[in-house]
Amino acid sequence: MSELHEGPLLPVEQPTLAAARPKPLTRREERRRRRTRRRRGEEILAWVLVPLICLGIYWGINAGFEFMGTSPGQVWDQLMQVKAMMEKRA
Repeated sequence: MSELHEGPLLPVEQPTLAAARPKPLTRREERRRRRTRRRRGEEILAWVLVPLICLGIYWGINAGFEFMGTSPGQVWDQLMQVKAMMEKRA
């Protein structure tokens, strides 16, 4: 058959606004998305806070040694002297 003798084209239905609107998420999917967002936020917070906490501890220990007028090397040497004295007594 020839294409010229086919019938007229039928109109195509346009999607309505209700059909274009996405379905609301189920409670399980909402919970999953909240959990994913929370975990992502916690990861970002951890990448920021852990280095700050480590630096704070380091600066605090250095400030404590500075306040006492000593250094970690001197404290280590004194601990080794105490250990040697305790071994001689035993």
